[in-house]
Amino acid sequence: MKRNINKYIAGLVIGVQLLSSCTTDFLEVKPKGTDLESNYYRNQQEAFNGLVAVYDVVGWQGSGFVTKIGALNAASDDHYAGGGGANDITSFQVFSNYTLTPATGPQDELWRKGFSGIFRANVILQKIGTVPMDESLKKRYIAEAKFLRAYFYFDLVRLFKNIPLFTSTVSTSEMNNVLQATPEEVYKQIEKDLTEAMADLPAAVPVATEGGRATQGAGHALLGKVYLQQEKFGPAAQELAAVNGTPGGASQYGYKLLSNFGDLWNVKNKFNAESIFEIAYTNTSAGAWGCVSCTEGNVLNIMVGPRGYKAKTANAPDYVSGWSFLPVTPDLFNAIHFDPRYKYTIANLDSLEKNGIATYEKGYMNTGYFLEKFAGRDSFKWTGAGNMELNFPQNIYDMRLADMYLLEAEALVRGGGNLERASALLNAVRDRAYHDNLHHLPATMDNIINERRLELAGEGHRWLDLVRWKKAGTVLGPRGFKEGKHEILPIPLLEMENTKIQQSKEWGGTK
Repeated sequence: MKRNINKYIAGLVIGVQLLSSCTTDFLEVKPKGTDLESNYYRNQQEAFNGLVAVYDVVGWQGSGFVTKIGALNAASDDHYAGGGGANDITSFQVFSNYTLTPATGPQDELWRKGFSGIFRANVILQKIGTVPMDESLKKRYIAEAKFLRAYFYFDLVRLFKNIPLFTSTVSTSEMNNVLQATPEEVYKQIEKDLTEAMADLPAAVPVATEGGRATQGAGHALLGKVYLQQEKFGPAAQELAAVNGTPGGASQYGYKLLSNFGDLWNVKNKFNAESIFEIAYTNTSAGAWGCVSCTEGNVLNIMVGPRGYKAKTANAPDYVSGWSFLPVTPDLFNAIHFDPRYKYTIANLDSLEKNGIATYEKGYMNTGYFLEKFAGRDSFKWTGAGNMELNFPQNIYDMRLADMYLLEAEALVRGGGNLERASALLNAVRDRAYHDNLHHLPATMDNIINERRLELAGEGHRWLDLVRWKKAGTVLGPRGFKEGKHEILPIPLLEMENTKIQQSKEWGGTK
């Protein structure tokens, strides 16, 4: 997908970077010059291009290499920030050791990402009504824009709690007078957007041409997550059941657990049967150092690879020498070491070096363990255009079926629902991992918590899970996490200058 079409002014409160990161494979839009929003949305093609602009924000990668998954991994107990030193990508470092402040941390980039997507969604929703185009297609575009607006708001309300609520475009003259909504108001709008969108989202999309676009299954999955976050366990279980179907079988939307866990991480296995909503990357965008945020390659692939990697034998893994960010903690290593998912999750460079297979440089907070799921490899074919480090093509799952199985099991257990079904969901995930049915466990919260850690390690879920379960203070306390404060990020300092936005009470403010 090429760069977006929309261009509008957002002011200091919510900056909009028009050259943001890639999200989907399905769009090839090549805008020439700058198209002003006031002159746009004249026909169906331009409405389509406007939709591209909204999707484009899903895979946002900041110029400082800050991504949602990278930041959340750094803050969890499964990873350290790592890198080349204590000041390497400061946003990760301060989140990892909980020394972040309103002026320093990943919050600027994550706030900018969320509201950039919301502003773009609001533009198309405001403009599309008068666009001469096929009416059924118009309904679909509206549904997709509402899904995406809900998607961005869900991230923002979880990460910041006290945020503005925009359901229409805002002029620059109004920006400085924007007030924050209550979390309850934001969640109500998210639920409204998703329920209104559901009927007009497609049940499925052709992967070859539309892989990455929102579907009814993605809508139910996101709404289920939204309900669970609010501890609405019955509605959460109902929405997630619509996605999951019979545990271990194919759902009404065609979702099915892949037979082999390792196949999830085959870079060529994009938009597979387990994928519900997926962030797409490519090695054809010719991303270069002149604009890191413009690349459509997956920067996580170079970031998590072992620094100074050198193969010593013919059978050594073909890792690309990376930057050693997000090294895996000994705690996660010990938890997963004897699980079948271990070899697809963790790259054990310590073992490779001790056995004379490879060597590597010891980066900051090195443990010897790296994130195998996303470590870049020479076999991730690079076209040769742009800089190698910025052009890896591995997609990232935002929502996949095993995640939804475990979330539904959680909703059932916490809500006093059908424990037999909860057990079937939990053990379907374990059966796939072990390739047998000999490792079944009862559906308890402790077992679900452990299974989510093993199944989803490194995929950006752990920190959000710990906060949702109210376990972050206990688990992350040794890292500096303070209960009643670090469950949310601070409102970025610049967002409060010359505006009516207030800092959250958790961070010393009044909101």
